[in-house]
Amino acid sequence: MAKGKNDDLDGAEQLDPQPETKKKAPLLKWIIIISVVLLLVIGGAGAGYYFLMKAPAKKAVAQVQPVIGTVYPMEPFIINLQDNQGERYLKLIMQLEISDPLGVKELDLLKPKMRDNILDLLSAKTYKELMDVGGKQRLREEIIMRLNSIVTTSKITKIYFTEFVVQ
Repeated sequence: MAKGKNDDLDGAEQLDPQPETKKKAPLLKWIIIISVVLLLVIGGAGAGYYFLMKAPAKKAVAQVQPVIGTVYPMEPFIINLQDNQGERYLKLIMQLEISDPLGVKELDLLKPKMRDNILDLLSAKTYKELMDVGGKQRLREEIIMRLNSIVTTSKITKIYFTEFVVQ
């Protein structure tokens, strides 16, 4: 019987190492699966944070609206241009953007002086000077310079041509 008990122990000893390796294999398998899942979650969270934080910055830039000052409309100008090839006319309607809304009262008072100054400038222009984009931009700059020398309480920041017809 002693042999039987030893045989049983030998058999038990032989069975014990196999269950330990079988227990280690599923445990190792779960550790690998959990590690892979954690890496995917952390990588996804990092990518999401990167792209979501970048997107609002672009939207914020797009939502910034330009500051537009007070716009003062001028009456139409109809001018004879200096041209040797024949008679050419310019019809110009423009609006002035001013820096201070309180300057509107001053512009109302100075309107005849401003119109006279602009008429002198426009009547000295030729068709060729006004027909390209650069010529129109130079005209805007000249008008701004002349009008800012007259106006005292505010500044004219931009000029918008709402109608520009040469015939």
